[in-house]
Amino acid sequence: MVLFGPPGAGKGTQAQLLTERLKISHISSGDLFRHHLQAETPLGLKAADYMNRGVLVPDELTIDIALEKVMSISSDEGFILDGFPRNRLQAKALEEALQTRARDVDKVVYIDVPEDELLRRLAGRFVCRQCQAPHSLARGGTDGSPDRELICERCGGELYQRTDDRPEAVQTRIEVYKSETVPVLDFYRERDILANIPGVDTVEHINQRVLEALGL
Repeated sequence: MVLFGPPGAGKGTQAQLLTERLKISHISSGDLFRHHLQAETPLGLKAADYMNRGVLVPDELTIDIALEKVMSISSDEGFILDGFPRNRLQAKALEEALQTRARDVDKVVYIDVPEDELLRRLAGRFVCRQCQAPHSLARGGTDGSPDRELICERCGGELYQRTDDRPEAVQTRIEVYKSETVPVLDFYRERDILANIPGVDTVEHINQRVLEALGL
């Protein structure tokens, strides 16, 4: 399956719950990029070259990085894709690669959240440096700082806010998402595998709707 949603929609949280429930791999494009960059793999060095020049990583390289992982998974195992594909070209490349293994994407789940809610959520989104678990922290300080210690509830690791979750970057990410990624939904709508899930509710209720969309 592919999990879609704008920045701050709660994809990471839902992917974590689904991974635990279904016992399948969670493939996050962001985590893949970080792995390749930190390990300085050939693909990571290519990506770093573009990033260091301040330009977008080309679709072809993004596709190579994502499909290397997707195609390493056994044909009898499932997976959740999060953050890929980001446009129709990438979606087509994924479809064609899976068809070489006589597979298809079974379901695409889109978690739909209004823009004002996204901005509120992202202002308080932090991630654990160790286990990558997402956390939502209210900003209760007079200086706008989080209202509790930056410690992961899951593993005790340090929490931090990614650069692209800071206010100055958030609006740009949402605009890029709307212009580039939303058209991919039409690609999957045409294939009749798209499920639209309202994303303003408790984590548990949203998860229940996702499971229902998957026939579970």
